[in-house]
Amino acid sequence: MNNLKKLYIDGVWIDPVEHSDFDVIHPGTEEAIATIALGSSADVDKAVVAATEAFKTWQFSTVDERVALLERIIAAYEKRAEEFVRIMSHEMGTTLSFSREVQMPVGTGHLEAAIEALRAHRFERPSLRGGSTLVDEPVGVVGMITPWNWPVNQIMIKVAPALAAGCTIVLKPSEYSPLSAIMLAEVIDEAGCPPGVFNIINGDGPGVGAAISAHPGIHMVSFTGSTRAGKLVTKAAADTIKRVTLELGGKSPNLIFADADLDAAAQVSVDACFINNGQSCDAGSRLLVERTVYDEVVERVATIVENTKVGDPMKEGDHIGPVVNQQQFDHIQRLIQIGIDDGARLAAGGLGRPSGFNKGYFIRPTLFADVTNDMNIARQEVFGPVLAILPFDTEGEAIEIANDTPYGLAAYIQSTDPDRIHRVSRRLRAGVISVNGNVGDYDVPFGGYKESGNGREAGPMGFHEYLETKAITM
Repeated sequence: MNNLKKLYIDGVWIDPVEHSDFDVIHPGTEEAIATIALGSSADVDKAVVAATEAFKTWQFSTVDERVALLERIIAAYEKRAEEFVRIMSHEMGTTLSFSREVQMPVGTGHLEAAIEALRAHRFERPSLRGGSTLVDEPVGVVGMITPWNWPVNQIMIKVAPALAAGCTIVLKPSEYSPLSAIMLAEVIDEAGCPPGVFNIINGDGPGVGAAISAHPGIHMVSFTGSTRAGKLVTKAAADTIKRVTLELGGKSPNLIFADADLDAAAQVSVDACFINNGQSCDAGSRLLVERTVYDEVVERVATIVENTKVGDPMKEGDHIGPVVNQQQFDHIQRLIQIGIDDGARLAAGGLGRPSGFNKGYFIRPTLFADVTNDMNIARQEVFGPVLAILPFDTEGEAIEIANDTPYGLAAYIQSTDPDRIHRVSRRLRAGVISVNGNVGDYDVPFGGYKESGNGREAGPMGFHEYLETKAITM
């Protein structure tokens, strides 16, 4: 990879206006594996100029031209599949097996879903009463700010539909997982993307993210990250009245009812929290269990948590790896200590690294039992392999506890009663509901209620976020 200290603007790799180095740390060894160059607001200005000029023609590209570009991107991406697998494990700690089975394929999935949405969309149609013509057009220049935890997924879930819609792009990936983003820029360049249509600037939030959010030449900002940062993006964008879509944090409830298959539900529950080393915004980190089976479920879940293997992310296997950096490690340790201080029962795991590790950002898989919903461990997003179990007595109480959170991204239900599943799923205030471990395909919209964000990503609804509608009356 030859472009670590370059930015991709207007179809070429260039030096940043002001040079600032940033080391990329391997979370398993705490050693630097690469040094990138961070950009600044001056680089954002250059990228916006390029994207604005490119938009003049790209907005009028045909459906066939956009489909052809996306298909070429798929081919170039899949040609480097194993490189992406390894680089994501290096930069953010996901295991090789998980990178290969999940993290890499999602790039293809979102590109294919964008093609499907593009081909199916009616860009011109009569109004309901037939007196006008409604025309959908690309929103314009889109600023994108993406996180480190699902580096390819969170870029492609934005870039693919934006390209399909006819928008041009200025992307700031996370500085903690920039290597896969640089490779994606190389892929998009190899696919023959017209100059200026896609631009990438490595940088931090204050230096580049804030400039993108406030820039008057950017018509829309799509942000994925913490709720705290999402509020800052929204405020920065307010002065220019640009469209803002946000996919933010979560403290997602997972409801196990007494009629569930308890063995399967216990495994699904741990998986829903520990996926990607616990670093997912939709992690089912609050496990609500009906009291008649509470002790039984705690015992089952504790056994699974205790037997969860932690290991080198650069090895194949069903283990989990480290969290991304020292800051995240310290945050999780602090919340585990607060959980203990608040009186939750430590049923598995706890403070410190797992046995056998004296370096790396490895977390002991941890389970808290006898948690109440006012405890910090039930209120704050941990973003690590830490699960909290809370008891409930009735269906109504379970729904009340589940909805008693400022978040509303995801929720999980474990039950064999179809009527209960129907009732409960309609009353949970969350954008994504998983029943008995089933998850949506790439065409299903992803996004949340309340402080988990606004707007939707993926599939036709995600595609539509990048369009404006014009009404023409003759």
